[in-house]
Amino acid sequence: MTLSPIELKTKIIDSLKLQDITPAQIDDDAPLFGAGLGLDSIDALELVVMLEKEYGIVVKDIEEGRPAFKSVRTLAEFIVAKRPA
Repeated sequence: MTLSPIELKTKIIDSLKLQDITPAQIDDDAPLFGAGLGLDSIDALELVVMLEKEYGIVVKDIEEGRPAFKSVRTLAEFIVAKRPA
């Protein structure tokens, strides 16, 4: 099972209410935090909530989730690996 980067980018934009960004403007490999998309720790919490609501994935430990939040690509891979069958 795969996850479309466009689908994931759309969910990120919607859940974080990023008004001036389109999915096409987000590079699959650009960092989500810092210099890339510029997300912060509050955004990280919103993403965790989105993962649970949209995909049924619970991130219990921030250290487990930290590598997943590196980029859209790593987040998509994490979702595919952790998504309940």
